[in-house]
Amino acid sequence: MYSYCTLFDSNYLTRGLAMYESLKKYSNKFHLYIFAFDDKSHGLLKKLNLESVTVISLKEFEDKELLKVKDSRSVAEYCWTCTPSTIKYCIESYNLNACTYLDADLYFFSNPAVLIEEMVEKSVLITEHRYTAQYDQSATSGIYCVQFVTFKNDKNGMKALNWWRDSCNEWCYARFEDGKFGDQKYLDDWTTRFEGIHVLKNLGGGVAPWNIQQYDFSSDENFNLIFYHFHNYKILENDKVDLGGYTLNANDINILYKPYSKHLEKITEILKQIDLVNDYNGVVQYNPFNWKNILRKVKRIIKGSYNVVDKKELLEV
Repeated sequence: MYSYCTLFDSNYLTRGLAMYESLKKYSNKFHLYIFAFDDKSHGLLKKLNLESVTVISLKEFEDKELLKVKDSRSVAEYCWTCTPSTIKYCIESYNLNACTYLDADLYFFSNPAVLIEEMVEKSVLITEHRYTAQYDQSATSGIYCVQFVTFKNDKNGMKALNWWRDSCNEWCYARFEDGKFGDQKYLDDWTTRFEGIHVLKNLGGGVAPWNIQQYDFSSDENFNLIFYHFHNYKILENDKVDLGGYTLNANDINILYKPYSKHLEKITEILKQIDLVNDYNGVVQYNPFNWKNILRKVKRIIKGSYNVVDKKELLEV
């Protein structure tokens, strides 16, 4: 049995459900602990009564240390602050041997168990960003990405996890400061700070917009994609979708982004049958005539990374 945890609020609910359904498609021995970060998401998730899922509310999860810093963090910063605490909560509350944290915007194309099995006797699994050179932000955003991290319930695993939790509670903001950035830069020295750290070797895990330029899915038939990180995928007003500010080619869009978009749309239609009032996609307001958006568009066109498209293009067969 593989134990996973994730966190999201109602604005990320369709993406969180897509991640869960993709995990369920390829994994037959797993349990997912979902931390619902607002009442709206908690209520809907309880109604869905998902198989192999435990839904945890903020009321159940938050402790005095988290509540003490909550008001000093933005919504995103508080989510980052809570990441190590969610893992710790699952391990201790459910007496787990290990737990893997998943970002809600991951999407599985194969069973991730092979990634966890890579650890063998090690206690912590971390994944590199593996930036394409033109997007290398290691110095400010970190060498490793908090997207898929595993901690075993042993001496070395809990030592690293408790240190990370304490550090995030003390400082976790969306800015680079004194060698820190969010919850992520803390991982930079773990291979020397702690014992039992394993850096993922399988190139099928950790594929993301910032490194996809290194892959050619159409020609390498032997490559096994485990998961893709749909970072900065935004659903905009007027049936537009922003695929993010990185260079993508037609194959990337056809192989990855179209199936993902169709899955999100399918989930959206199902949720409408349950709740006709609320939006669970976190639709972003977008005015194409705003000067900031115009400037951003020009810059991204110059860089070859303007990926705002009509939703209907992504939903085409």
